[in-house]
Amino acid sequence: MIQPVAVIGAGPFGLSTAAHLRARGIPVRVFGEPMVSWRGHMPDGMLLKSTPAASSIDAPQPGHTLADYCDAAGLRRLVTDEDIIPVETFIGYGEWFQQKLVPELERVRVVSVDRATGGSGFELKLDSGELFTARAVVVATGLSGLAHLPAELAAAAPDGPSPTGPLSHSSQHPDLGRFSGRELIVVGAGQSALETAVLAAEAGARVRVVARGRGRVAFGAPPWRQPRLRPESPFGRAWSLWAFSYYPHPYRYLPADLRHYLVRRVLGPLGAWWLRARFEGNVQVSEVERIVRAETAGDRTALTVRTHAGGGRELTADHVIAATGYRVDIAAMDFLGHELRTELAVSRGTPRLGAGYVSSVPGLYFTGLPAAASYGPVMRFVCGTEFASPRLAGHLAAAHGG
Repeated sequence: MIQPVAVIGAGPFGLSTAAHLRARGIPVRVFGEPMVSWRGHMPDGMLLKSTPAASSIDAPQPGHTLADYCDAAGLRRLVTDEDIIPVETFIGYGEWFQQKLVPELERVRVVSVDRATGGSGFELKLDSGELFTARAVVVATGLSGLAHLPAELAAAAPDGPSPTGPLSHSSQHPDLGRFSGRELIVVGAGQSALETAVLAAEAGARVRVVARGRGRVAFGAPPWRQPRLRPESPFGRAWSLWAFSYYPHPYRYLPADLRHYLVRRVLGPLGAWWLRARFEGNVQVSEVERIVRAETAGDRTALTVRTHAGGGRELTADHVIAATGYRVDIAAMDFLGHELRTELAVSRGTPRLGAGYVSSVPGLYFTGLPAAASYGPVMRFVCGTEFASPRLAGHLAAAHGG
């Protein structure tokens, strides 16, 4: 009996990879809840920053784009750069994609992955108690477990960020209505921070955004103001965005410092053009050099900040939300056995990937955000499935006889 390939994760990258493997006739078992990060960690009322062109999950055959889903579901077609995608529509699209192309999804959790006895393949344990052997494993766990809390904020939440404590992470708030009538600080200057602030303000909170370092609150240009003499990409018109979107092949050969810098800064902190009107006049802004520390002060949370003028200032609120993004750290992927994690070649906590998204452990692949340090910023976005999934499936087929 041919051992299957195990795909861990059922978000856009996991579903796309599984669909490509199935199309090649490769036996595959896929684990997880479909679109769980989108359903459980995005706020009600959220709209996607990405355009429809950048929001389709890549499939091995036509007929499975976001526009196709809208047609099938009887929704208004979302196709132009001016069309804005509600998160509920995108979740519905992902679930439709799964039902069409990955119908055998197993809604169980992978507890552990270790090398199989004898060194051939991998042994996986599920929370159902089942043990089985896979010839290869694809890690596509998305943002799960990767929420980043800077050290200067962590002191205010010694037991970890919590929606009911003094400080939380933006991924912990599907419902921002709980802050109605309260004072709220949101730390960050990216889309997550600015949209969280707007949704909380619209729910009745008094909100201040604190933007750190070189970050400042800014919004992208609307589609009709994009420069027309530059090449088009899913993220806008710019030579760099075009190259990162369509030619990520050489990215992994760049110096490590440059690769990590570009992943952080390309398309980094910037609000969507359509959010500006809802933000301005409704949310206060403090642009500071840095946050020195966060601490609880009675029933409030206090941030001590250093201003760009060099002085100190204290900002207080009933609660602080850290919209400080996500950071890949192999050490946090504790479902991977200790021996596997120590064997993996890493760069600043992220797996170093070769051709076809394979890690330094043959048969162990990573896609989505953990692949960004090797294949560039496009791997932070759904449209990265177009490059990643067929190449990963092709490499796996060639390496493992699929």
